[in-house]
Amino acid sequence: MSADPRHELARQQQLLRALWRRDADSALQEWVHESGAWAQHGLDAYRGNASAIAERTLAAAFPTVRQLVGDESFARLARAHWHRHPPCRGDLARYGDALPDWIADDPQLASEPYLADVARVDWAVHAIECATDVAPVPEGLRLLGERDPAQLMLRLRPGLQCIASRWPVVTIWQAHRSDTADRFAAVRQAFDDGVAENALVSRPQWRASVCVIDAPGARFIAALGEAMPLSRALDAAGGRFDFEAWLHDAVRQQWLQAVEPVGDASVGAR
Repeated sequence: MSADPRHELARQQQLLRALWRRDADSALQEWVHESGAWAQHGLDAYRGNASAIAERTLAAAFPTVRQLVGDESFARLARAHWHRHPPCRGDLARYGDALPDWIADDPQLASEPYLADVARVDWAVHAIECATDVAPVPEGLRLLGERDPAQLMLRLRPGLQCIASRWPVVTIWQAHRSDTADRFAAVRQAFDDGVAENALVSRPQWRASVCVIDAPGARFIAALGEAMPLSRALDAAGGRFDFEAWLHDAVRQQWLQAVEPVGDASVGAR
């Protein structure tokens, strides 16, 4: 007779909890097939594999953070985060979204206040490279010449993000992708000058792009992300915002997925 599937599910769930918490070991004993030293040896092996998976998964998604803190520190950070925030989905490519806020709240990392925003840029890059593609020309683009801005919405491409930071996060991110001899000179200068940067993470081709966007552009993108009609998004951007120049860049860099009438079913479903 086959085992009760509910019993097997409970056993697997208890095993997963034990991987993250040492105090779950005793509760696990009634569910494991082995006992004593063999059971503990197997559980330790599972934990070791989980730690290795944590390091590889988060290192792939947060390469700049890894370079900033060093391999050993990042390995400890990854293991600690894995225990506090274990994966809740089977797709590990989507694991790591909680790390930037976790870094921001960790008192041990308070001496590196820019690190959380760099992590946000890393995650945005990872997310948009995993996002779906868009057509070269946004759907409904002709509507911009036919309808009032109050009747239209601009839908950003999946994964496009703007990260507003008090730190020179774009300069930091780009420096870690340069091979020039003094690639960190610009970073040092930006810190000395107290530079704050808004990072726009897009994907014009196969790979993500990170660039600085000015405050009006950042406000405009934030408004679009909140599904505001075009007229309200323009108001949010302010009088200094050049929509014509923005639209030219948006089409060329594939920032937009579609232009849609207000009340379109596809907008309301988002």
